[in-house]
Amino acid sequence: MPSQAIAVCKTQAIHKDMVTRAQKNMPSEEIIRKAGDFFKTLGDPTRIKIINALLHEELCVCDIAAVLNMNQTTISHQLKTLKAADMVKYRKEGKIVYYSLDDEHITEIYQLGMVHIKEESGV
Repeated sequence: MPSQAIAVCKTQAIHKDMVTRAQKNMPSEEIIRKAGDFFKTLGDPTRIKIINALLHEELCVCDIAAVLNMNQTTISHQLKTLKAADMVKYRKEGKIVYYSLDDEHITEIYQLGMVHIKEESGV
């Protein structure tokens, strides 16, 4: 794979108006930290598979484990992480706990990410 050159300014010129606009539009440090945590949560392949499994319907831990061919303990651990990040929610029906994506934002972020990845990889 050929290496790509990184664009570097050959002249040291600060465009103050552009810098000021970029600084003005920069989110707070707290929002930046939370965004980092959010995307870090999406950085695990098992969690991505779980999100994909929950895209169209709610599933219990047993169902998710069967879809992913993984053990329930692993799935439960990953669901706990997704729940802590407000990416999934649950409801109880008797002794069964059903999981679903927390809201449409999670669906949209996942789907947009997949579109980007597929376009960039030519798939």
